[in-house]
Amino acid sequence: MSTSTAPLILMALALISSAPAQARERQDWSAGWRFAKGDPAGAPALKPADFKPWLLAGAAPLLATPPAAPPTGPAPGESLTYAQPGFDDAGWRQLDLPHDWGVEGDFDQALPGETGKLPWQGVAWYRKHLAQPAGAAGQRTVLEIDGALANSAVYCNGRLVGGWAYGYTSYQVDLTGCLKPGADNTLAIRLDNPPDSSRWYPGGGLYRHVWLTRTDAVHVPAGQVFVRTPQVTPERATVAVRVAVANESRAPVRVGVTVDIYRADADGHPVGKPLLPSREQPRTLKAGDRTALDFDVRLDKPALWDVSSPQRHVAVTVVKQGGRVLDRVETPFGIRQIAFTADDGFHLNGRRVQLNGVCMHHDLGALGAAFNVRAAERQLGLLREMGVNALRTSHNPPAPELLELTDRMGFLVVDELFDTWTHAKKPNDYHQHFADWSEPDLRAWVRRDRNHPSVILWSIGNEIHELGRPDGPPVAARLAGLVKQEDPSRLVSAAANVVQAGYNGFQKTVDVFGYNYKPKEYAKFHAANPAQPLFGSETASTLSTRGEYVFPVSDDPTQGRAGFQVSSYDLVYPSWATTPDAEFKAQDQQRYVAGEFVWTGFDYLGEPTPYNDDLTNVLNFPEGPERERAREELARLGKIQMPSRSSYFGILDLAGFKKDRFYLYQAHWRPELPMAHILPHWNWPERVGQVTPVHVYTSGDEAELFLNGRSLGRKKKAEGDYRLRWDDVVYEPGELRVVAYKAGKEWARDRVVTTGAAAALQLAADRSTIAADGKDLAFVTATVADAAGQAVPRSKPLLRFAVDGPGEIVATDNGDPTDHTAFKATERRAFNSLALAIVKLKPGATGAVTLKVSSEGLKPAEVVIRAR
Repeated sequence: MSTSTAPLILMALALISSAPAQARERQDWSAGWRFAKGDPAGAPALKPADFKPWLLAGAAPLLATPPAAPPTGPAPGESLTYAQPGFDDAGWRQLDLPHDWGVEGDFDQALPGETGKLPWQGVAWYRKHLAQPAGAAGQRTVLEIDGALANSAVYCNGRLVGGWAYGYTSYQVDLTGCLKPGADNTLAIRLDNPPDSSRWYPGGGLYRHVWLTRTDAVHVPAGQVFVRTPQVTPERATVAVRVAVANESRAPVRVGVTVDIYRADADGHPVGKPLLPSREQPRTLKAGDRTALDFDVRLDKPALWDVSSPQRHVAVTVVKQGGRVLDRVETPFGIRQIAFTADDGFHLNGRRVQLNGVCMHHDLGALGAAFNVRAAERQLGLLREMGVNALRTSHNPPAPELLELTDRMGFLVVDELFDTWTHAKKPNDYHQHFADWSEPDLRAWVRRDRNHPSVILWSIGNEIHELGRPDGPPVAARLAGLVKQEDPSRLVSAAANVVQAGYNGFQKTVDVFGYNYKPKEYAKFHAANPAQPLFGSETASTLSTRGEYVFPVSDDPTQGRAGFQVSSYDLVYPSWATTPDAEFKAQDQQRYVAGEFVWTGFDYLGEPTPYNDDLTNVLNFPEGPERERAREELARLGKIQMPSRSSYFGILDLAGFKKDRFYLYQAHWRPELPMAHILPHWNWPERVGQVTPVHVYTSGDEAELFLNGRSLGRKKKAEGDYRLRWDDVVYEPGELRVVAYKAGKEWARDRVVTTGAAAALQLAADRSTIAADGKDLAFVTATVADAAGQAVPRSKPLLRFAVDGPGEIVATDNGDPTDHTAFKATERRAFNSLALAIVKLKPGATGAVTLKVSSEGLKPAEVVIRAR
């Protein structure tokens, strides 16, 4: 222990030991950790497999067949100085969680673009002291880790007490037996992210929240309140609650258990009185026993959870011994009815709802994998504006707070577990753990997420290699059976990229079949499987870079690429994919398809198709000098270093700025919204007199285009058309204007103009007041404008950001997939007129923060952000 922290810890011990005990105390334990990369010098090499017997023992409650006892003697890592309580970690970096060490690093051109060119691999340690109250001898103390990448091992006072292999699983470690009451205790967590273990940027570290929970020895274990709504009508609903109570004391106890249903506030906490108080159920539990109790509550005229009105309730479970409350657990849930039908898609509360969904990787752009509630809320708000009502958590369980947001905001979720089963996609990926860990991972996943009303479907795998192999159906059937044991109220799916999986028996192992990139297969599948629901689990994969346009414009999807960017005419896609228009048409023609999940809502770190590092992909290059250079480099080295750090798939770019495709989806998914959008911009001095095609995305059914006041014709959408095209427009500077019509009446307008030279900067914050808690964020957009205040679309000056006041710049970005400026940098070039700065206030700040931006030759700008 550092001598500088000892007085504070002893003072905390004195305060805690004198405080009255609570029935259940759960505190965010994410602040004040110490962090260092690597193992101690001279430490023996440790592999993830070395920890397996000890860690699986901790997962025993999630296994139908208990694992073998771990070997006797010291566990791996216990001899390392970093695990020992006496180690002085004062020289380590102090930080708060969630933390992603990879995104803090510099981009490295030698690292693969597939995983974002960031240093996420390797070993790292986190340490923290715990002051255990003197009166805690009869309590349980549990460490809850929402996510740790990866292969985590938890040491308490030098002893290995738990951990987990899969970096996306939330898990608990019981610290009760190793803590010394009335004394200082040390926790150390070792993580190991092996190379070649991910196909995208995974991040590294304790990248989600960590919690410390204290309960009585008689308590409700984690994940052991399960709320279902088996019967729902507008007039009446049945709420069925199953609760497990455990007695981990040394004596039998007589308890009474109640479950009361309340309306919930915005944060999921009970409001007012119980809607219908329950009768207490008495039980006698022997020492070491666990028992389950069932409660059924019938409510009249229930407030239903829906995408348009996400009303929630909360079940409050209370365990008493006599008049003393031993435990109290609040479980938010929603009363709603869901159904996937084979002939009419998805139904919510008795009506058909088209799934207008997107797939989302877990990184948050410039923030990396470190979860932040406000950043996720911002993403969801932008997606809602586009018309999105559903998410697929590709390809792993999300942060718990994301599901809290989807519950509160009214999104539907396909919750996904695995990208790999028994066959590898990468040498060190999850296939190494599947045989031992798939059951505890699956049970932990379902138990954690099954009370969220937003979750409508469990997906047990994405594009797994077993889809076309004989060993696929048995594995799928086993996983689906485990899901049904934990949650019989929802259906099971998987995302299939192999056509034959719809006909070889694999489809019969899941309830709802998901096809990836197979719009032409929908009719054939439905004819062969008329009783099985179907949806597009992954669609489109159209590629584009915000604000980049390549000429000539071609409908050939292999064209439209230049300078490691992809044209934003939204006509480019890889060999397996389609345009958005093709997917729209297939679903409009086939109502039984429940909807789609577009790849992807936002650009994400890694997977920069078509500019991957693997030059077997060289044929994706269009003919020309770039392709020839790639061929020459491939012949010389067998590889080429591509500059791209992030994907081109997103409908919004990595910074959260809208690409043109945003408006194509908005036009289709929000037909009631009057809107029109013109592309491209109209700053092309080198193209005077040349053909420069113009596309219009509109929710109207026809439109007229004007160039400098002259009509270029009025066009009407034919059946299967989702954009209007003027392919023979000859460029001249000035104004391009469109007037859209619906049912013959004017509906919406849009215009683009040739701007002047860049003259000034503008700043706009998404919110002018934020919480002064060190967590809330303001996302500030910097725009390069001309003298008239219009964004200059091709401008890329170097911007300098600075703050005055009690705040800091967390990160900057511009959405350019090839920009290697570190996210922590405060200088960044605008990309096609835009850049982003993410700002937070220091905890407890009371004054305002002023963000300033400047650039040589341009008028500076500033914006004020105040504490709420």
